[in-house]
Amino acid sequence: MEHSLSTSLTDDVTADVRVPASARAQRLRSGIVLATLLTCQMMIVLDITVMNVALPRIQTDLHFSSTGLSWVMNSYSLVFGGLLLLGGRAGDLFGRRNLFIAGAALFTVASLAGGLAQSAGWLLAARVVQGIGGAMAAPNTLALLTTTFPEPKARMRVLALFSGMSSAGFAIGLIVGGLLTEWLGWRSVMFINVPFGLVVVVLAILNLSAAQREPAHLDLPGALTATSGVAALVYGFISAASDGWGSATTDIALAAGVGLLVAFLVIESRASQPLLPLRLFTDRNRATAYANMFLVPMAGMSMFFFLTQFLQNVLGLSALATGFAFLPTALLMFTMIRLIPRLLTRFGPRPVTVTGAASMVAGLVLLTRLTPDSGYFPLLFIAMVLMGCGIGLSVSPLSVIIMSNVEPHEAGAAGGALQTLQQTGAALGLAVMVTIFGTAARGAGGSAQHALVSGMTTAFAAGAGIAALTLAVALSFRALSSD
Repeated sequence: MEHSLSTSLTDDVTADVRVPASARAQRLRSGIVLATLLTCQMMIVLDITVMNVALPRIQTDLHFSSTGLSWVMNSYSLVFGGLLLLGGRAGDLFGRRNLFIAGAALFTVASLAGGLAQSAGWLLAARVVQGIGGAMAAPNTLALLTTTFPEPKARMRVLALFSGMSSAGFAIGLIVGGLLTEWLGWRSVMFINVPFGLVVVVLAILNLSAAQREPAHLDLPGALTATSGVAALVYGFISAASDGWGSATTDIALAAGVGLLVAFLVIESRASQPLLPLRLFTDRNRATAYANMFLVPMAGMSMFFFLTQFLQNVLGLSALATGFAFLPTALLMFTMIRLIPRLLTRFGPRPVTVTGAASMVAGLVLLTRLTPDSGYFPLLFIAMVLMGCGIGLSVSPLSVIIMSNVEPHEAGAAGGALQTLQQTGAALGLAVMVTIFGTAARGAGGSAQHALVSGMTTAFAAGAGIAALTLAVALSFRALSSD
């Protein structure tokens, strides 16, 4: 029977005064496990954004076309997003430790191969394999955290760390990408994963305990429809960003994706051992958190994507300076890691996430005031501070809310659903924003810079509208005091 989030967050756990002699060793091992899992998650999340700054040099070295270059990002997103649900449930059934180690090893090998790429096709193949490895490791990272730290307060702390690392990774990826590309070249963006990946794999083999496997069979019809449906949707969103919403490819992909996901839900409602147990959505707070895990990246991605272009193409900053311009956002996201456990315990999910959503709205509304003459201070700096607080407060509690009272045998499925919604929301948000940007820029007239900024501010306005929707959803969280 599931316990309420209120019970999970407020239970006082007593301990014997006489701590066993092995307690220190156990705490050290738990610390190593936590560092191992968080390092892997940061590595996977960084890879989503770290490549952005390196794209111009990749295009020059490997002779990508302008349209083909987008697939350096999209090939990873498509495979990663499409396989997350399958990776999470496979970990539940076949062993999370095994899937995590195999996924981290595959991701590391693919990163080495990508750094050695001599052609466009070689790099794209490596990115696909990276996506497969990431989809094996990421949902099982979250499930292993949940089951390794069963005590409620410890679980809340590590889940807040996980969520904060995931959120801040988007901003840190731009900083790391700028540093590596500027100093060591674009290949270092791929090679940097290798030493970290090797450490993760070795530490996982030595310290992760093998979790008991569930005596069940994988829901293959659910796996096929879920993976194909999410992949079709992600592909449709990618197509919309490049070809527009009226493109036949876009329409077919999105229609196929929706149809396959409807079929998936029908299959899951009838399956005795579903890939995604629909009862995960019967808890109001968890269902609300899932909804905002989809919506917040939709709104937030516009800031990272368009401000990167504004800083380089309008303000004329280098790749390195552009990365450091996002430092206020990254620092504030990390600050939320320390604050979220105490804020959730004291105030509950509704005030925390409502405050975060309101801060996001304010930051995006402020960005609609950008002009070609705007400098970094004060407008951009204040907007980045608001967005750092907003995304941190909006996203960091969601992993805690979703995973804090999940039954252990469903932790992989719950984590896979969380990350699938996050990835799909980011892909959809970027497609919507790019389409709005292109339409507004073409109709703006004037100089190229004026058209560029006009398109961006229109996209930011749309992002503010989505952020306002996250605010409305956050209001439906149940207070901790009610059950």
